[in-house]
Amino acid sequence: MHDNPRYLTKSRFQLAADCPTKLFYTGKPEYPDKKVEDTFLMALAYGGFQVGELAKQYFPDGVSGDALAYEQALAQTESLMRAEQVTIFEAAIKFENFFVRIDVLVKNGNDFELIEVKSKSYDGFEERFTKSRGGGILSKWKPYLYDVAFQKYVLQSAFPAANVSAFLMMADKSSTCPTDGLNQKFRVTKDANGRKRTVVVSPVTSSDLTPPILGKVNVDAECDVIYSTADGADDEGRSFAERAHFYSESYARDERIAPLPGTICKGCEFRATPEERGEGKKDGFRECWMEKMGWSDADFDEPTILDVWKYPSTRKEQLFLEGRIKMRELTELDITQNDDGKPGISQGMRQWLQVQKARDNDRTPWLDREGLAAEMSKWAFPLHFIDFETSMAAIPFNRGRRPYEGIAFQFSHHVVHADGLVEHAGEFLNVEPGKFPNYDFVRALRSELEWDTGSIFRFADHENSYLNMVYAQLAADPQPPSDADALREFIRTISKSKKDHAEPWEGERNMIDICRLVMRHYYDPATNGSNSIKKVLPAILNSSEYLQKKYSQPIYGSVDGIPSKNFVDWTWIQIEDGMVRDPYQLLPKMFDDVSDRDLELLSGDDDELNDGGAAMTAYGRLQFEDMSDYERDAISAALLKYCELDTLAMVMIYEAWREMLKQ
Repeated sequence: MHDNPRYLTKSRFQLAADCPTKLFYTGKPEYPDKKVEDTFLMALAYGGFQVGELAKQYFPDGVSGDALAYEQALAQTESLMRAEQVTIFEAAIKFENFFVRIDVLVKNGNDFELIEVKSKSYDGFEERFTKSRGGGILSKWKPYLYDVAFQKYVLQSAFPAANVSAFLMMADKSSTCPTDGLNQKFRVTKDANGRKRTVVVSPVTSSDLTPPILGKVNVDAECDVIYSTADGADDEGRSFAERAHFYSESYARDERIAPLPGTICKGCEFRATPEERGEGKKDGFRECWMEKMGWSDADFDEPTILDVWKYPSTRKEQLFLEGRIKMRELTELDITQNDDGKPGISQGMRQWLQVQKARDNDRTPWLDREGLAAEMSKWAFPLHFIDFETSMAAIPFNRGRRPYEGIAFQFSHHVVHADGLVEHAGEFLNVEPGKFPNYDFVRALRSELEWDTGSIFRFADHENSYLNMVYAQLAADPQPPSDADALREFIRTISKSKKDHAEPWEGERNMIDICRLVMRHYYDPATNGSNSIKKVLPAILNSSEYLQKKYSQPIYGSVDGIPSKNFVDWTWIQIEDGMVRDPYQLLPKMFDDVSDRDLELLSGDDDELNDGGAAMTAYGRLQFEDMSDYERDAISAALLKYCELDTLAMVMIYEAWREMLKQ
């Protein structure tokens, strides 16, 4: 059953700006939507759920428009707007078939301030929203500016005689928190209907708000650019206002806008699994491609150019225009395969390897034996495998810290000895509410690694980035811990400075990136081009007889097997339909009240970033939700198991490679 009336809201406008055809699919239960359903959960995972509530504290006279239904919300706002001066939170505004809820609307006579509160951070000293020399809106800011531009258009249209000014209100990274404890004044509770909401549990004082850590930035000039230039126009040449009306009319009539397949389809959320299609669900992605390209079900079984690892989007768009969509239709002329002079294969060489494997239907893994052997010959035992779990808080934990400073709250540590013995040697987890854990984190990491000179491993650049960040925090802290110099020196030994660092270094035990080794020396078609550890691990388990034999027995956490901090007599290899089950699917549920689907989406699958959405969510809940000790202990136990598997996964990749090189 669809919304009645069918208003074009700001979220639907954003969806249509991404792909107009999606308007037809959204909100219909027959079309599964693969985006995280629990938007509050997303905000909790990525640190922004507190920003909206904090923003209200800067407007002490504000009145909440809390009605949920369209007509009641409009009537409520209309009543409040009769006042000469009023500040309304969630003001409901309608014009024709447009409907918006404005985060903060300040009315002073005929002067209106429209304030859109975003959890995104910006730098109040350096940030700009447009390219230099009149080049238009920066792409990273377009979604946010489109949002506020749409709202301003609706508000100005509804009140044509008003003077409307538009603002973004965001966490300013150049500011510092004025007090201790502000972070914990905003908690998550459930209302009588089971909906989560943020509440203020203790008074927010003027000292908490001065100087402010949220900045209000006028974006009228950017809105004008969007309204009047190609920055706001669509591919058909419709202006911002014209496309908004086009979307509105199509949505009101429930008409499907003709699809235009392209690179945007890679992230389409309206996809159905084979099981869902078997249950009668519809697949919006398939419908678009069947209509425009005449594909059959069999065509979707073949890999496409969208799957080619790091292939430029501009080149993909050109291939769409040429009608060459399947990976097997690529030729060597389509991929630059220059040797970049570094060990292993270059990015272009790896892309062509992926294409060749797909074209030849070759499912066998590829290994650069000589190159990988050369790398492994440099390693010193014992080998240390490290994984960090991290988060960010929009409101800092302590006075003097900045919004969205990184927080390192957990690590796991596996060791492989020269004789092949594997052990889960250590771990760290700090989820105490309101505690800034970074310095204790580094102390614990140092105590794990300072006893020998063995090689240390990470997966991707996440760990190195966070070590750089903690190094900077120690250097900038006006009241550093007594061991700050020792902690910084330790960080220097196991990391490499970022390119723009004022004092460059590369430690003698700089952590070795296994993800880079995967990219340069190993490729398994089962990963479909991904280098995420959550794709590489299942692939290598299915191809390595050594791993299957070793871990098909309950040796993990057993008395005579592999020591573990969190598992007892555990068997990692379980076969289902002839394939090894993904070990991550064997772990206990992180949360009882979160769907498996949402948890999977939160966990992510990004080659370059930490796959830590589930852990960030867990940390956020342990920090800010009211829960029983039983729930707190269960989430903490699950966190320990997840992180332990991350470092065991690196061990397994190493063991598989070691055995492959013996063959």
